[in-house]
Amino acid sequence: MTLEEQSSKLPYIWIGGTPMPALTEEQKNHFQEYGFVVAEGILDLELDIKPVVQEYYDLLDSLIDQWYAEGKLPSRFADQPFGQRLTSVIRESGQAYHQPFDISLPQANILADTPMHTGPAVFHLLTSPRLLDAVESLIGPEIYSNPVQHVRIKPPENLVPAHLQNALVTKTDWHQDSGVVLPESDESEILTVWLPITEATTENGCLVVAPGTHRGELLPHCPAMNNRNQVHIPDKYRQSGQYAAVMQPGDVLFMHRRTAHASLSNTSDSIRWSFDLRYNPIGQKTGRPWFPGFVARSRSHPETELTQPDAWTTLWQATRAHLASEANPVFNRWSAESPYCA
Repeated sequence: MTLEEQSSKLPYIWIGGTPMPALTEEQKNHFQEYGFVVAEGILDLELDIKPVVQEYYDLLDSLIDQWYAEGKLPSRFADQPFGQRLTSVIRESGQAYHQPFDISLPQANILADTPMHTGPAVFHLLTSPRLLDAVESLIGPEIYSNPVQHVRIKPPENLVPAHLQNALVTKTDWHQDSGVVLPESDESEILTVWLPITEATTENGCLVVAPGTHRGELLPHCPAMNNRNQVHIPDKYRQSGQYAAVMQPGDVLFMHRRTAHASLSNTSDSIRWSFDLRYNPIGQKTGRPWFPGFVARSRSHPETELTQPDAWTTLWQATRAHLASEANPVFNRWSAESPYCA
């Protein structure tokens, strides 16, 4: 049975038409029952998506200018659209592009000049009132932007050299988001918010979700053989059944912190671009205490909300300077020596 055929067997809520100010009762019930829900048209393409696209176009321009000046590229590929241009850069230069694009620091080897992206368009996406209205439907009106967040711009996987392969660039192994944070946040109501900037299909590597796994316990996660900062659920602990989350820009996937999920390989000839964000109620642990979150919405104390993109950038820059000056912390609870991983 194909992923599409499997998907058709599962009750699923699509809300079409104009953007919804909040999730419906049907959507909230679906989230409670299955541990996830996709809501169509939550984000506004003009207000939320296009500014992010332009910001990343400009960032790619600056990276290409730098690498061309350093002799790492034979051309600027200026006549190509974003996805094709990025693919050309990867093929011709082999440069690690994912960290300059990411909206978080890595989990190891943090230096004073480790690149990251904290632009105003991304900040406005994180604080979009349309997005926060939907988040509020699931975790309440006191919303903290959890710093476990990433952008993933994934080119065709066959073009990615071995030294660049990781979960930000190629497929993501099966995991639960509670499994990639510290035990301090096990009881925190961390909500995963996954949204595509380009169309997400089974061919270009959309997410696959295991419905109902949020009702169980946190499964063992083991370090990946090629990267000890990444963990995954070994096959022997996984449940059968998966749903392919085929989505359009503007749609949003909401997931429970214990819902098992992965992404497929990008076997298409174009990029798959997405953001995964997280939110939790104010005052609860984030699971990454070294990284900076912020109050995204507070109905009771709106004066505590962070509203300036520059202030968000300053938080991350201060964190980078601090972590670069000392031994990096351990971000994962799991060890390859665990009996679960034998």
